[in-house]
Amino acid sequence: MRKNTVSYFIYTLVISLFIFSSCKNRNLNYITYYNKVNEIDSIYRFKKDTLSAIKQYKKLFRKYPPLNQDRIQEYETYIRFADQHHKNFGGKKSLYKLIPLIAPYWQYRKEDTRFIQLYKKYGINRQEIDLEITQWKKRLNRKLIDSFTVAFKRDQDSRKNSLDIIKNDKKNAEMLKWMFENEGFPGLQKIGITNGDFFMPSGPLLLHMADYDEYHPYFKTKILEYVKSGECPPRDYAAMIDRYYLHILKKDPPYWVYIGNGNLKDSAVINRNRKSVGLPGLRHAQLITKDFSKKNKTEK
Repeated sequence: MRKNTVSYFIYTLVISLFIFSSCKNRNLNYITYYNKVNEIDSIYRFKKDTLSAIKQYKKLFRKYPPLNQDRIQEYETYIRFADQHHKNFGGKKSLYKLIPLIAPYWQYRKEDTRFIQLYKKYGINRQEIDLEITQWKKRLNRKLIDSFTVAFKRDQDSRKNSLDIIKNDKKNAEMLKWMFENEGFPGLQKIGITNGDFFMPSGPLLLHMADYDEYHPYFKTKILEYVKSGECPPRDYAAMIDRYYLHILKKDPPYWVYIGNGNLKDSAVINRNRKSVGLPGLRHAQLITKDFSKKNKTEK
């Protein structure tokens, strides 16, 4: 009887810890995460202080399940810096955690010898990475992929025939609302970024929703929720809002992501706006783009 009581106590404790952990993760606001990443990224990008960046990234990833944003690639950067400086980053466990974060772009990165060599150094060969990628693909939401593919192809086809744009954009607006309410946001960890060889990022589709005043309140609120949950990149949200300001309100864009014909009048205000959704400041963003372009040229 006592053994059963102890077992029940342990079971209850485990379940309670799991529920507490789940609730804690659900309550995390990734705008705070993005801003901290931007702060750390600027430490090594402007000040070249990689040791401080390693220390602060390690602390951040203890609190937040890491993302690996386009261009900044914070989790991969942390692992690379820690490896270079012989700091403990979690070894194989962290390298396996990185795989699903780079998985959406695997077809573009599978020939990245520097990436493969890093894994080999810790006893993980190319075949094991491929297996992890295969398992990741099996976990994707096939229903969401199929729905988003229909919407994305309709969006792209509409741009070739202006007569269909309004009709098809409104169809896509309703389809996106259905996706959000039934399957969630079509982010990288749910649909990837390609369907076969068909490249379909979510950004362009969201951007085109900005041209319709009737849908703006819904998408402005709903997509911001997905920015906070870490599912939608801040840049995609900011571009949508910028376009709405330019096309509908005929005002300057608040985030300076989708620029159009806007005039940069007050960089301090724009930087505050950018920080409010987790974007790097204007100068920092320019350096990220410059470094990314330089890296691509070096690797070609």
